[in-house]
Amino acid sequence: MRITELFSVNAIALDGTAADQAAVIDTLVDLQCNHGNITDKAAYKAAIYAREKEASTYVDNGITVPHAKAACVTRPSLAVLRLAQPVQYNPEDDSKSDLFFMIAAPENGSLHVDMLARMMQMLMHEDFVEKLRAAKSPREFLDLIDVQEQQQFGAESFTDQEIAPQGYRILAVTACPTGIAHTYMAAEALAKAGTKLGLPCKVETNGSGGAKNILTAEEIAACDGIIVAADKNVETARFDGKPVLFTRVDDGIHKPEELLQKIESGTVPVFHAKGGKPAAEDAGKDSLGHTVYKHLMNGVSHMLPFVVGGGILIALAFLFDDFSINPANFGMNTPLAAFFKTVGNAAFSYMLPILSAYIAMSIADRPGLAVGFVGGVLAMNGTSFSGLAAGSTTGVSGGFLAALLAGFAAGYLVKFLENITEKLPSSVDGIRPMLIYPLGGMLVMGLVMCAINPVMGLINEGIAAWLNTMGGTSKVLLGAICGGMMSVDMGGPFNKAAYVFGTAALASGTYDVMAAVMVGGMVPPIAIALSTTFCPKKWTREERKNGFVNYIMGLCFISEGAIPFAATDPLRVLPSCVIGSAVAGALSMAFGCTLRAPHGGIFVFPVVGNALLYVVALVVGSVVGAALLSLVKKPAQE
Repeated sequence: MRITELFSVNAIALDGTAADQAAVIDTLVDLQCNHGNITDKAAYKAAIYAREKEASTYVDNGITVPHAKAACVTRPSLAVLRLAQPVQYNPEDDSKSDLFFMIAAPENGSLHVDMLARMMQMLMHEDFVEKLRAAKSPREFLDLIDVQEQQQFGAESFTDQEIAPQGYRILAVTACPTGIAHTYMAAEALAKAGTKLGLPCKVETNGSGGAKNILTAEEIAACDGIIVAADKNVETARFDGKPVLFTRVDDGIHKPEELLQKIESGTVPVFHAKGGKPAAEDAGKDSLGHTVYKHLMNGVSHMLPFVVGGGILIALAFLFDDFSINPANFGMNTPLAAFFKTVGNAAFSYMLPILSAYIAMSIADRPGLAVGFVGGVLAMNGTSFSGLAAGSTTGVSGGFLAALLAGFAAGYLVKFLENITEKLPSSVDGIRPMLIYPLGGMLVMGLVMCAINPVMGLINEGIAAWLNTMGGTSKVLLGAICGGMMSVDMGGPFNKAAYVFGTAALASGTYDVMAAVMVGGMVPPIAIALSTTFCPKKWTREERKNGFVNYIMGLCFISEGAIPFAATDPLRVLPSCVIGSAVAGALSMAFGCTLRAPHGGIFVFPVVGNALLYVVALVVGSVVGAALLSLVKKPAQE
């Protein structure tokens, strides 16, 4: 055990101010608590004062080392305070002090004596002390101590006592809109970078199957800082009072070492949740575009299970039905088909309310959920004032556009209600989320949606009619654009925009757009896999080994399998994949391929319209992408 293992940059304060001993101790105790190893702050402070009553802890040369051992200390630690102006710490001290080292040690044993001995041996060197006084940052201060200890003692431990491990230095949370690939890739990258840098890192993943590897309260209290690499809102109120770095999930994949080093540097600001609410926006650095994208993707990620599960069940209903029985009732003619269609509709038909509900919840937390859901149902039904006057609760559905509008309107409406009711007496706080927000929010949402639904319905019908009346050349171009967008960022905003457009077209009864979208998303991993197989000299041994897995990921419609390859050589990999995907999307449209299921890869090929030609589109697009990539990529250097 080296003395530097007991420091952290969060427990070092430089050029502070303090008028007397009490102010010095208060500051140092607060710094010690940043380690998360003191279970009772008052008890530890009392132990420090008790030690000061025995004798002054002033050393010499303006240095004082207050120290104590106490049962409330779970593991040893050191804190530093350097004052801009020296202070008379004790009346009997020979001179004023400006450099303070506070030692905390567990009650059992004499560990504090060992720590004190090591510190004193180092502080005997006046040139070292002067360097400490000139250090410009906590990181530089800690590095100076590290260098001095290495010069004097090498790897020699200052104690023979067993010391409990400090656990994780840095914690992280990763989350992407779909909770499938990016979430876990960022987690793996951060964990590997932590091992490389010697900064033990634990990562909680907020994936589609729920949160895994959840951070405990003890780990949060003890860590140096937390990285939240997420493109959707995650629960952050638990991090109140800790340094928290908010960033995108892509940064967790591509810049893990940079993120960890920012936490280690001690420059990340301390996070304070507003009223204890889990709001990452408290960081205050999100652009308007990213904020809107994050709220939208929160809705999309919760909607996807309804879309995918319901859509595949509906597609199976058409597969198992007999069109000749009653063409007008296709999908419900046989008992088996009727079962799949009914269950699928139960999920698929509620995708719009779910979308708007979780957009609203992302904006306004739980109070926004109910208001957003009601807005989504009204958007789905196309409810309007004219319809109600005629005795009908339904009309022309506004579709995706109306649901999106309902979600954002509901979220910001509830936020507005929160703001205008903040000054009400505290006695009504309990009824605000239970009565005022849902009642007021639903009432206003009803008025808004009934007023705008006719307009949104006309827009939705116009888009559907435009898609259905597009000519051959126009549809081929649309297929190329949608397919190419699936490869631009492999699961990022462009990819999600194309996917959402395909899903919206599917919901409106247009099935060829979804076919082009899915085949475009399948191409990148397969193209890379083909290139690693047939042009092995262009890839490293590790890339060739991982390339085979991309066959599986591509066939399963998991575009994100291409990300590690694109990250190492984006200028060659991405254009090749985009062209290959665009070719596949264009061919899918040209062949008149249709798809009623919004996901599934090869597992839903049996329900694809013109399935054999769809396979041709996939093969041609993948081969084009692989050929281009193999041509432009330079030979690998192991």
